[in-house]
Amino acid sequence: MSAPLDGIIVADFSRVLAGPLATMTLADLGARVIKVERPGSGDDTRAWGPPYAESGITTYFESANRGKESVTLDLTDPADVARAHALIARSDVVIENFRPGLFATLGFDWDALSAANPGLVYVSVSGFGLEAGAALPGYDFVAQAVGGLMHITGETDGDAMKAGVALVDVLTGKDAVIGILAALRRRDRTGRGSRIDVNLLSSLQAALVNQVSAHLGAGSEPGRLGNRHPSIAPYESLRCADAPIAVACGNDAQFARMTRELGRPELAADDRFLRNPDRVAHRDALVAELESALAQGTAAAWADRLNRIGVAAGVVNSIGDGIALAERLGLDPVWEAVGVDGRRSRQIRSPLTWTPGIPVSSAAPPLLGEHDESVRAWLDADV
Repeated sequence: MSAPLDGIIVADFSRVLAGPLATMTLADLGARVIKVERPGSGDDTRAWGPPYAESGITTYFESANRGKESVTLDLTDPADVARAHALIARSDVVIENFRPGLFATLGFDWDALSAANPGLVYVSVSGFGLEAGAALPGYDFVAQAVGGLMHITGETDGDAMKAGVALVDVLTGKDAVIGILAALRRRDRTGRGSRIDVNLLSSLQAALVNQVSAHLGAGSEPGRLGNRHPSIAPYESLRCADAPIAVACGNDAQFARMTRELGRPELAADDRFLRNPDRVAHRDALVAELESALAQGTAAAWADRLNRIGVAAGVVNSIGDGIALAERLGLDPVWEAVGVDGRRSRQIRSPLTWTPGIPVSSAAPPLLGEHDESVRAWLDADV
């Protein structure tokens, strides 16, 4: 079975995370992705270390750039600008995350590019859109702050906290992929490309789901609850004899099974805990009762027991522990990409599993300008 995007060419003028993650996803799906980088320095994340992989490349860069070709072009040099135009003319998708408007001033505006290549899908990634927010620099940390995510993240009586990964960049990258795939599907029907604009703030706000709905629909302003869920109990971390356990008890039947397993079946008949809204209203009392029972065993033991009765629970793992768990579950989370020079890069594989299977690129994240000779020769045929 061929890869879904076999034959699709992507001109990747993006850097850092949201754009590169989107184009890496397209590469995983079989597209040929040509990453255009600044001569001498390349993508910003090539300098975002430590840590470094064995190849000497930063692990940050490696996280979002497998399966691509790297060509260095100076977009202030007329010859390289001509090569960039040749690349876009041959491409199905172009993606950029320059400061809004800058790509156009360099000679790559949507109207001109789509006139030359009517089927082109043109994607711009920004921090805060192309209107009043165009002048604002866009970084994930700031987007988490101003968009409301930090306001609802952290302990109730503690400081607002960001997520432990650049989550908004990741969400925006995935939104870009959704838009690109939809635009390619529409092009199949109409022959015409599309312009797609995505921005960190909009992707974040769409991802706030029930929390933003609570504000819009009920006029509430969600705050920080630590690991507690605003609408479900128990759905939080609970202390055991040695460590906390994450428990997600999604309905009344699960709660009844949990209380029986804990040796406290009377809690399910207690008026304070009878139904989920009751448990949310009396959460502090509920937690005290549950933790008194959980103190009789270890987190790992309780997780096993609760999972066996259909109540979701788990210990709080490190990243390494999480990978080991995925391996035990048969998810094959890690694979090894190989560069043309033999360098190896351990990668978290695509989360998509295909039946029948599809070919997956095994190319390691490229060295800066690794494909200059071959890509420039290909483009110079049009210059």
